[in-house]
Amino acid sequence: MSCQWYRLFLAALVGMSLTGSLPSSVAAEENTRTAEDLDLSPEILESSPVLQRWLEEIPDVWEDIHHDPSFTTRWRVGYSQFPANDGAGGFNLGVEDIFIGGTGLTVSADYQGSFNGERQALGADLRYYVLPLGNYFNVAPVLGYRSLETGDFNTSGINTGLRLMLVLSRTGASDLSLTQTFVSLGGEEEVGITTLSVGFALTPNLRLSTDIQKQNSIAAKDSRVGISLEWMP
Repeated sequence: MSCQWYRLFLAALVGMSLTGSLPSSVAAEENTRTAEDLDLSPEILESSPVLQRWLEEIPDVWEDIHHDPSFTTRWRVGYSQFPANDGAGGFNLGVEDIFIGGTGLTVSADYQGSFNGERQALGADLRYYVLPLGNYFNVAPVLGYRSLETGDFNTSGINTGLRLMLVLSRTGASDLSLTQTFVSLGGEEEVGITTLSVGFALTPNLRLSTDIQKQNSIAAKDSRVGISLEWMP
């Protein structure tokens, strides 16, 4: 059977220029004839969108790979620990990179908090990946809003910064990211947040990720370490 598929693929390449310019009825006859010549049932062509696409028009495979996202949306739930707050435990929830249309613009949001109530943070960001989404490396300006509470210190405001993304294996199998943002940049309560995150897939839809986050403000320097389970729809 594999040999028949190979021969059909070669036949599709040869006959492509003809079927691409013929009416659908004539193209269907050509498909039937090709299937008969290769001792294949016409149903094989009818049930294969990929072969039908190749018969209609030669796709630019390299262009598809170049623009098909090398990473995917991830929904996250996990455990957090806050070393700067006497090692308090907590949790984190979030979603990373919901794509808007077919563009490099994505939406991300998260919430994290300690069980003792002394630490919590929440926010949402827009990221715009400036390089083709199929690249193994990408960079994205970040613009959003974030609210922070650490003991007696709390602040909220516009969150701006930059995200670097390194894809080690495509479609969420493995990647690494480094994000640097500032809440209320230039203000009296400015807070710098540095986050390093690494994730790898356990199954086609589940990933394990870990992240280390440093939070620097006028009031204090805080940190968080998290480990999460991520679902890729």
